[in-house]
Amino acid sequence: MAFPPEFLDEIRARVALAGVVGRRVKLTRRGREHVGLCPFHNEKTPSFTVSDDKGFFHCFGCGAHGDVITFVTRTEGLSFPETVERLAGEAGLPMPRETPGERAAARRRAGLVEVLEAAATWFEAQLAARAGESARAYLAGRGVQAETVRAFRLGFAPDRRGALREAMHAKGIDDEQLAEAGLVKMPEGGGAPRDYFFDRVIFPITDRRGRIIAFGGRAMGDSPAKYLNSPETPLFQKGRVLYNLARARQAAHDTGELIVAEGYMDVIALAESGFPAAVAPLGTALTEEQIAELWRLTNEPILCLDGDEAGRRAGYRAALRALPALRPGNSLRFAILPPGDDPDSLVRTQGSAAMRAVLDDARPLWEVLWVMATEGRRLDTPERQAGLVATLDEQVRMIADEAVRKAYREAINGRIRTAFGYGAWGTAGPGPRAWAGGRGRRWPDRHRRAPGAGRFGRDRGPRSGNLAASGLGARQAPGFLRRRQEQVLLAALVNHPAQIAENAEELASVELGSPDFCDFCRALVDLAARDPDLDTEAVNRHLSGQGFTGLLRDILHADVYVHGRFARPDASPDEARNGVQDVLEGYRRRQAALEAEEAGRHLAEAMTDEALARLEAKQRLIRQGESRLDELDTLSEVGPEVGPQDPN
Repeated sequence: MAFPPEFLDEIRARVALAGVVGRRVKLTRRGREHVGLCPFHNEKTPSFTVSDDKGFFHCFGCGAHGDVITFVTRTEGLSFPETVERLAGEAGLPMPRETPGERAAARRRAGLVEVLEAAATWFEAQLAARAGESARAYLAGRGVQAETVRAFRLGFAPDRRGALREAMHAKGIDDEQLAEAGLVKMPEGGGAPRDYFFDRVIFPITDRRGRIIAFGGRAMGDSPAKYLNSPETPLFQKGRVLYNLARARQAAHDTGELIVAEGYMDVIALAESGFPAAVAPLGTALTEEQIAELWRLTNEPILCLDGDEAGRRAGYRAALRALPALRPGNSLRFAILPPGDDPDSLVRTQGSAAMRAVLDDARPLWEVLWVMATEGRRLDTPERQAGLVATLDEQVRMIADEAVRKAYREAINGRIRTAFGYGAWGTAGPGPRAWAGGRGRRWPDRHRRAPGAGRFGRDRGPRSGNLAASGLGARQAPGFLRRRQEQVLLAALVNHPAQIAENAEELASVELGSPDFCDFCRALVDLAARDPDLDTEAVNRHLSGQGFTGLLRDILHADVYVHGRFARPDASPDEARNGVQDVLEGYRRRQAALEAEEAGRHLAEAMTDEALARLEAKQRLIRQGESRLDELDTLSEVGPEVGPQDPN
């Protein structure tokens, strides 16, 4: 409903802003204002100011601003009407008068809430009574603790038809009220109404304010319908409601995390395992209204999907349904459980740490679109690749917000460039790469070797960027420049992960000047071997988890990019490929030079015409700029093998 401006102004005048804010933020008075740590972002130095005189709060750190109504709405997850109603009660103000029809509907809804509350109390009593022994055993077998039963107000509908109806009649509640509340069914052909729930564990469903508006029933034995929800009523439309929303709301605001599971037992198991901010849709895929409800509580709720085909399909439906409503900062993340597991089974068999690992590995929505579009799809021809691009383009067009739509195009375009070597939507690259059909796994081309090509058969194009000008292309760079050269190489691999798989053979054997760099490079190669379809975000996350955070920061520093533009994130795939090859070419030259130097030392001990001829042949190849080590390897060694050494 619309509230008169004068009524809202009266609330602002009567309710002290500092008093409301002080319930959630420790405030310190400074002159005529109060300051504290902002509740809307993490900070260590107070930048959040509350002014009772002016009637607003303001954060100089994140820019949050508003009045007492805004503050309660944002921190408690209430709708605007709910906030106004609460603050009006604190201010001692009666709510504005409604029309006669609105007043009648409100009285009817209030009456239904009372009916449902009476039914919930009766269901709870049945669970505790002798008739509820089987239901108590079922819940105990599922690991549900007694305090959880009380907290969630679980109940039991006995296997005796008409039992609830009789109990409600004894309280003065008639059949018409029971039917309107969704507790009994009126037979079409006449006769006595029948209870809607019987022989089921009962889960009360509440609205955002915690008022019971419906029930869910779980069959304990064989039943065609394992779960049964109340029919839709004036209070309950299942596409707008989320199970456990009232309890999860505060936890979501406090932690910034909100988990969306599939069913009641998943939510209860998560709450028992330390994840109180968990909700569930009511037997259907997430609707647009439910997604909007989630975004009122947190910017990126996590959909925790069962590790089976049905769970994956539910995730795909939710992803597509969310696309039109995406806004800057608002999205979904997707956590996929191990095959055969749901949240309930995972936390009860492996504990909360396993659940935390699944949540921490949640993937963003745009990656789910990519998986959805490529899964099970052969992409080994230009036509099939074009079909993939068309599918993704159709999905991206669903996004209404222009800024988000543009960001999705750029993100997916980057993935297409990595996969095929060319971009979509009008951006070109060096041409498509071969794909191994079937599951979207990308394997690098194995080109046939051409005359003048390098060791791995790549045509040597122009040297990349400013590599030669910086001195990093020198055959024997000084110590500082060699370290910079290695930093440039590693930065290029992090920012352009396709180059890891393409050069994996050589990277696995290259010896860098620093042990830390060697470990870093091996970690990259190992990661690419497990997941050929890497992106930069995944590489950064994995390396940080392996303890390379500090090294990553040094490698990705702006000073490093000065010495190799090809290593920058915005470099084209062609630039990155040529740049990485230039650096690796330098290593091949240094290795050949070291071998020739070692041969010279042994030549002094065994100066024969044959040995001299072999040495001269090696030196001639080096002077000519050739790096074909397989050709060098045909020349037998003068002395024992030596490993790579730092020429400095």
